[in-house]
Amino acid sequence: MARIIAIANQKGGVGKTTTCVNLAASLAAMKKRVLLVDLDPQGNATMGSGIEKYDVERTVYDVLVHRAPVNLVAQHAGESGFDVLPANGDLTAAEVELLDVDNRERRLRAALIEVSGEYDYMLIDCPPSLNMLTLNALVAADGVIIAMQCEYFALEGLTALVSTIERVAESVNPNLQIEGILRTMYDPRNSLTNEVSNQLHTHFGEKVYRTVVPRNIRLAEAPSYGLPAMHFDKYSRGSKAYMALAGEIIRREEKLAIAPQTAGAPVE
Repeated sequence: MARIIAIANQKGGVGKTTTCVNLAASLAAMKKRVLLVDLDPQGNATMGSGIEKYDVERTVYDVLVHRAPVNLVAQHAGESGFDVLPANGDLTAAEVELLDVDNRERRLRAALIEVSGEYDYMLIDCPPSLNMLTLNALVAADGVIIAMQCEYFALEGLTALVSTIERVAESVNPNLQIEGILRTMYDPRNSLTNEVSNQLHTHFGEKVYRTVVPRNIRLAEAPSYGLPAMHFDKYSRGSKAYMALAGEIIRREEKLAIAPQTAGAPVE
C-alpha cells in the first residue's frame, strides 16, 4: 500500500510545488514507485514535471467530479520516472460541482485507494488555501509535509494549518498526522532564519526534518524547462537537498516499520 503524503501550506510561494516535483523525482531515483497528484488549479506541478497542462485529455478534475479511474488519467513524467495526475484551470470548477455531492471530501481518497497497490508513495501538491481541494487532500493523506520559510509570518500560518490538520484528524481522518516540517529557501546567515528554526525544533522536535532546502537558482530555473532539478542540474545544492530529503523520509518510514516488531519481541 502506498504512503499518501500531502504537501501543504495555505501561504503561497513557500516551495510546496518545488518540493512536490523534486521529492517525487528523488524518490523515483531511489527506485520507488511514485504518483504526484497536482491538486492546484494553477497546474504548476504538472508543468514542472514536463507535461503540458492544456494538452491532456483528462485531469484530476475528472477523477474528483466524474470518478474517472486514476490509471486512465495519470501521465508518465518521462525521464523523471514518476506518474502525474495532471491539473489545469478546469479544477477551479470542481469545488462548486462537489457542493451537492455526498462524501465530497472523500472523493480523492476513494480514487487513490483503488491504485494504492501500484505505488510506494503518492504526493499531493495542495493549493495555497484551505478549501475543498485541500480538504480532499487531508482526508486522503496519511501524513502532511508542511513546507515553510523561516520567517515571522510563516509561524502564524503554521498555527492555523496545524489546527486544521487536528480538526480533520478528529472528524474524518483519524490516521492523519504531521509527517514533517520542511524548511525551504533556507539561509543560515539570516538571524531570523535561525531564530524561527529554533522555535520549530522547540515545538515540533523530531518532526522537523534535518534536511533544509537552500535558496538555489537552479531550483528556480528547472520548472521553465519542465524538469525536476536533479534532471536539470543534478549537482546543484537544491537537487542534493531533495535527494537527502527523500533518503530521510525513507529512513523514517523504515524505522517506524521496525518499531512495532521490536516492541512485540520477547525479552531474553
